[in-house]
Amino acid sequence: MAEDQVDGLGMSRPRDSSYGVDVMELRKIMEHHKKEGYDYVQEKYGGVLELCRHLYTSPNEGISGSPVDLEDRRKTFGSNVIPPKPPKTFLQLVWEAIQDVTLIVLIVAALISLGLSFYPRSETEGGDSSESEAGWIEGVAILGAVSVVVLVTAFNDYQKEKQFRGLQSKIEHEHQFSVIRGGQDKNIPVGEMVVGDIAQVKYGECV
Repeated sequence: MAEDQVDGLGMSRPRDSSYGVDVMELRKIMEHHKKEGYDYVQEKYGGVLELCRHLYTSPNEGISGSPVDLEDRRKTFGSNVIPPKPPKTFLQLVWEAIQDVTLIVLIVAALISLGLSFYPRSETEGGDSSESEAGWIEGVAILGAVSVVVLVTAFNDYQKEKQFRGLQSKIEHEHQFSVIRGGQDKNIPVGEMVVGDIAQVKYGECV
């Protein structure tokens, strides 16, 4: 008992002992649902109580909840947090916006119009000279309109992604979940849950 207290792991896991279940085995358990999952645990580990014993937790008391024990479980099994994907840069969003078929057609048409405006016309073709000199305006106008559309679309997507990440971060840090640690009910953020926590799941909640 004294060694457990010095070690900081409490009664959850004695010093110099390993868990009876690793991460890969826990993933296999999560692949089974409802009765299939229950039957798998019964067959593989001999029941839920035996699985708890492998994880050094109690169905009634939960884990000790000491800082050392929590850190040890996170180090062994990982944290209950989904790593966020790296955010897209504004230039990446601009590139994605340009991939629109309609915009590509307009860009090609603008380039063709610009190319024809600089093509010298012979006297036999006729036409107003002022009109030929101002022919480049149409192509530039199309490119200008396309640029505005692309920038506005990219800016809106950037704002939406920023808001989504802010909402996701808020949910991860503010959403509380009820667990049993040291025989007491505690509400903790979902991201602070660890393997071995006895969770009191309510309808509609997501761990």
